[in-house]
Parts: sequence; structure tokens; C-alpha cells
Amino acid sequence: MDIEDAVACAAGATQRWQDGCPVGPLDGLPIGVKDLQNTKGLLTTHGSIRARDYTPDSDLPMVARLRAAGAIILAKTNVPEMGAGGNSRNRVWGATSNPFDANLIAGGSSGGSAAALAANFLPLCTGSDTGGSLRMPAALCGVVGYRPSVDVIAHPTRPLGWSGISVLGPMARTVDDMALLLDVCQGYHADDPLSVPSVRTPFAELPSIDLKDMRVGFSEDFGGAPVEQSIRETFRARLEVLAPQVKECRAADLNIGEMDRCFDILRAESFSVAFGEAITKDPDSFGKHVKDNVALGETMSLADRGWAHAEQTQILRKYNALMAEFDVIVLPTSPVSPFAWIQPYAEVIDGQKMDIYYRWLALCYRGSLTGGPSITLPCGRDGSGMPFGLQVMGPVRGDEGLLSAAKAMETLFRRSEQTARPLANMQTLPHSRVDLRSIVTHPPDLDASSASSGADMRTAV
Repeated sequence: MDIEDAVACAAGATQRWQDGCPVGPLDGLPIGVKDLQNTKGLLTTHGSIRARDYTPDSDLPMVARLRAAGAIILAKTNVPEMGAGGNSRNRVWGATSNPFDANLIAGGSSGGSAAALAANFLPLCTGSDTGGSLRMPAALCGVVGYRPSVDVIAHPTRPLGWSGISVLGPMARTVDDMALLLDVCQGYHADDPLSVPSVRTPFAELPSIDLKDMRVGFSEDFGGAPVEQSIRETFRARLEVLAPQVKECRAADLNIGEMDRCFDILRAESFSVAFGEAITKDPDSFGKHVKDNVALGETMSLADRGWAHAEQTQILRKYNALMAEFDVIVLPTSPVSPFAWIQPYAEVIDGQKMDIYYRWLALCYRGSLTGGPSITLPCGRDGSGMPFGLQVMGPVRGDEGLLSAAKAMETLFRRSEQTARPLANMQTLPHSRVDLRSIVTHPPDLDASSASSGADMRTAV
């Protein structure tokens, strides 16, 4: 946290508003920035023992845009090491738990952002998403997480600039708040060849959409991914609320390719480029999940890589053909209710054992392969009493329409306690039975004041 500087910045914002000259739409708003994203003068550890004392000398371009719009960076938000996984715990800071039950996960890799929003610590936060890192924690904590189309927010720190499975994005408690943040973050950067210049601010005011005109497709499992029966039941209950309000609501066949193998290769490719050399030099400074991703990449050939990129192309084309029939497609975000944070990942879902630690994120990462936008809306609670997130997918580069549809759905769901956004009660929060910092082996160096051992840090997500 950067409390002293935040207080000074807030005083300046107060004076500017009194003088009628705010510097931008976020002037004076405190925000949290995901700890994979460089913040000038503020510790950026990537959840890695290699960067426990790393203070960058420049901002990530997205962060610079937020500062220019007046945002006050109050805190960095926790991640799994290097963003690897859906459980935000690491050896530097410890674990981020769920604001509805501190014994359970907040999700990842943007888990710190989701927890801070749900606990009302911050109004806006940043995140990033490769296999669900914006959507999954938002679902498990009862907030809004948005994965934009690949060209919306410039991501000039991708290790592979032409591979778009990883994007940057916003998190908030409502669609309107999220769109406010998105409108500031969006834009072009020359070092991201997938980003494009924007001629206007497309998200400042979302167009109104009437639900009765919408064609909605649905899938319980995104082409056969394992999903617990209780989650399927909760999803069906949400469909019963939505279906009578829309023009059409019917099943969508999302079995559009060999999505798991394709994602495995593309993810391993990014991790190998980002961390392979560093792991060879100093393997003890990396955890198991990062090393497993790199090791997986070492088993793959140029033919595997070529196949994956060709398969992703076919997945995109099949998805485009499917989206010609629908305005949006809805599905669950998480296949399980939040589990204990001491458990690294969901090992078994509906009786099926997961073959790799991120396989339980399939409902999210399969959609990442399309390059299109996807949002998680908080939508009541699941059968275990924890937040349930409804994932809504739109056509590639159809961000404005998807967000308008999401706002209309949010309005519908607010009308009933069963489907409204659940609110965490920090006064009655069940505390974690295991100290959240018990896993810390290399605590952060809070006195670090300059770019140091982490200066060569890279990110795959």
C-alpha cells in the first residue's frame, strides 16, 4: 500500500474538484493495480521471490493512462506466482482468501483485486486474463470481471506480441463502474501489434439494449468441460429467470475444436519464452506451477506450435459462425464452488480428475482462444451459499454490444434477492483457520526504493 502518497494525491484531487478542473474522469478515485503490472515507485513483486524488492522506474502503459486520468494508486493486489493459476497465493505475501469465507479461495490470478472489491476496500481494480484470471476471481467473489477483445487494451509486455491469449482488463462491482475504468484503459500502443487506435471513447456511455430483442445462447459446460452438478443446477435456475425476458434462449453448441490441447500449447509457449531462460539459470527461485508450464513447453515441437495456431484459427471461425445466430452466449464461469485456499487447485470435478493444475479453468480459457470479449456478472449465490458468476460471451470485437447486454442483464438480476449481487459482510466473515501468511518464506522488502533484482522480470499473462 502507498498510503502517504495516496493521501497527498487525494488532497490535490479535492482541490481540483473544488476549483472545477479535475484532470480526468477518475480524479481522486483510489484504485488497486494487479501485482503483475509495473507501478512507478511502488513495489511490484509478481508474487515471486525473485522480485520481492523490485520497485519499477516506470509504469505499465495502462497504469500510466490511469494516473493521467486522475486515479490514485493506493495498493497493489495479490496474485499467484507470475500469475500462474487460479489461487492467489505465493511465498512473498501469502494467500488472498474469499471475503465471504476466509477459509476459501478468492480465485486467480486477479484474486487480490476481486477480494478488495468485494470487501469494499477499493472501488476499482485492474487485472489481466489468459485462462480466466479476470473472470474466475470475479465470479467467486461476487464482482464484475471483464476480458475485452484482444485489440481493446494495449498489452505491450506480452512475451509474444502476436499471440493474443493474454489481455489486460478492468474489475469493478458494477458494469457501469467497470465501463468507466475500461474507457480510460482502452487504447493503442505501438509495442502491441494487436492493439488498434480508437477514434472515440466507446465505453463512456453504453447504448441501451432491450432484453426482449436479444438472442441468447447457453451452454452448461462449454463443449463438455467437467462441471459440478450443483453448479449446473444454479445455472439452470438463472436461465429460468433470463429466458422469459429475451427474444430467444436456446442451447449453443460450443464444441468448436480441440480447445484444451490448443490452449496447453499456446500457454506453454508463452511461459517458455517468458521464464525458460531464467529457470535454467536459477530454478530454485521459481515455484512448481511456473516450472510445470515451462517443462510442458519443452515437450512440444514446431509441429505442435503450428498445429495450435492453425487450430485456434479454426476455433475462431467456428465461433464466428456460431455467433451469427446469437447476440450473446451465457454459461457458468466456475465449475465449482470456492474451495479451501490451502488446496492449490480443484483436483477433481464431478468425479473427473484434472490432469494439470489449470484444467479446472476450462470454462474460461476455452473462450480465451476466440480473442473475443467475455464478462462475469455476479448473480446471486450457488448451492453452497457462495457467490455465483454468470459468464456472458459476445462476438469478437463486439465489446460495446456485449457490455450493453450485460448491463441489461445486471438490471434484471438486481430485481430479485436470488439473483442480485451478493454482499460480503466483513463483520461476520469466518476467519481462516490457517494463517494466510503461513506459506510466506520470502517476505517483501518494503524498504526497496529502486529498480533492483527484479529489473529483468517478465510476464506471460
